[in-house]
Amino acid sequence: MEYKSPVYQVIPVPIEKVKPNNYNPNAVAPPEMRLLYESIREDGYTMPIVCYYDRAKDQYIIVDGFHRYRTMLEHRDIYEREGGMLPVTVIDKPIDQRMASTIRHNRARGSHDVDLMSNIVRELHELGRSDAWICKHLGMDKDEVLRLKQITGLAELFRDVKFGKAWRPVEESES
Repeated sequence: MEYKSPVYQVIPVPIEKVKPNNYNPNAVAPPEMRLLYESIREDGYTMPIVCYYDRAKDQYIIVDGFHRYRTMLEHRDIYEREGGMLPVTVIDKPIDQRMASTIRHNRARGSHDVDLMSNIVRELHELGRSDAWICKHLGMDKDEVLRLKQITGLAELFRDVKFGKAWRPVEESES
């Protein structure tokens, strides 16, 4: 079967069925939120919200596009003009892949909250993902992953790390 990018399968979804994820570390300052509102007001939705469809709950969980979603929630004029429908593309991936996708989308265009990023690194570690996997899929280098692990302060994140013996304590001799 030939691969078809999700963007070619945009569907209108009632905003009430769309829910934010609980791990997005991206933050947008008020001036940029106003600009996003102006952009959507003037140009309409030009990019769909990327979601995962949770069949059991009949909900679309946002992978990318939280602030576009939020714009409709906070601005009645946008909600009414769009008939309460958001343009959505669906990706069907497990949670670790969705987290990685969210980070890739965000890093390609914005900044992150460091504490939230460190939580994602911790969660991916707890899901069994290696540092190499995190580096590859989140576009980080080893030092960045290490710094984010240090922020969480959890010894568990370093459980499998092999530390070198760069020095040995020398016992002081009595004179």
